Amino acid sequence: MITVEVIRNINQQIDSFTMSGHAESGPYGYDLVCAGASAVSLGAVNAIYSLLDVELNVEMKDDGGFLSCSIPSNLEEVTLEKVQLLLEGMIASLQSIADEYHEHITVIARKK
Repeated sequence: MITVEVIRNINQQIDSFTMSGHAESGPYGYDLVCAGASAVSLGAVNAIYSLLDVELNVEMKDDGGFLSCSIPSNLEEVTLEKVQLLLEGMIASLQSIADEYHEHITVIARKK
């Protein structure tokens, strides 16, 4: 199962997220849940970099079963708001996948 853990600060802003595990909803190379979750999360990280020129603090494992990202603490307020919007879109998309395929992916929100 893929577990997405979102850490929010006291202002409900996303500080970081971690996605770990494997969906195992199909054979390797044909796992649509894994492909969808990977596309959404990596797409958001890449969009933040290409559209806002913000490099998130990213950690990935070689087997593809782990992605961890945290937001830099030194962003200007306007940029931070845009990063938050893109990440909220990512979380909404991942939650939509989890609503449909809850046996393969779950999204958990925690406070810092």
